[in-house]
Amino acid sequence: MGAQTSAAPDATEPTTTTLPVDHPGVTELFAVLAYGEISAFYRLAEEAALAPDLRGRVAVARMAAAELGHYEVLDAALTARGVETESVMEHYRSALDAYHASTDPSTWLESMVKFYVADGLAADFYTEIAGALPAEVADVVREVLGETSHSQFVVEEVRNAVAASRSARDRLTLWGRRLLGEAITQAQHVMAQRDELAELVLAVTGDLNGIAALFDRMQTSHAARMAELGL
Repeated sequence: MGAQTSAAPDATEPTTTTLPVDHPGVTELFAVLAYGEISAFYRLAEEAALAPDLRGRVAVARMAAAELGHYEVLDAALTARGVETESVMEHYRSALDAYHASTDPSTWLESMVKFYVADGLAADFYTEIAGALPAEVADVVREVLGETSHSQFVVEEVRNAVAASRSARDRLTLWGRRLLGEAITQAQHVMAQRDELAELVLAVTGDLNGIAALFDRMQTSHAARMAELGL
């Protein structure tokens, strides 16, 4: 997970529910986002080695810097709530590490597709939740999930590659499907980590049917992102 990086349509449905600013699920939401951002920073720093040229390495370095900046925003928000960031992030470490281990890219193009598609799916999930949060909390969530200027680089990189190679397009299409499945599984595992976060998600979506509808909207956004990449 990390910055929202796509131009997919906004699938968020308006909600009239507004949770209190001191809802315990808010702290948990900030915590899982914070670990997602710091792990994305390290992931991108490592994957820069896959870049075929200096232009790509510089682009990935900028992406990593943006993730670190988002982490700092969340760290400040958690500190303002009287919470030790490293302590609350630990609750989500195993689930998110397992996700990254199961979607470890082996090529530069797989890395770029993961950055664009999978992180966009995570952003869809958390941005929907933000719709029912107090304004000051929602602003933090949207800031760290906002679209970045790096998305166009990723789109151009992948589009050019798949236009030149049918086999690359086929491989990346399958990779995108795998990322979708793993992202939904990750979201389910993350909610299972802490009751407070699960309660927040249920308060936003209404019930299990609402969560299922949220996942359906995530799949629709995923299809739009894949099309944007030429896949």
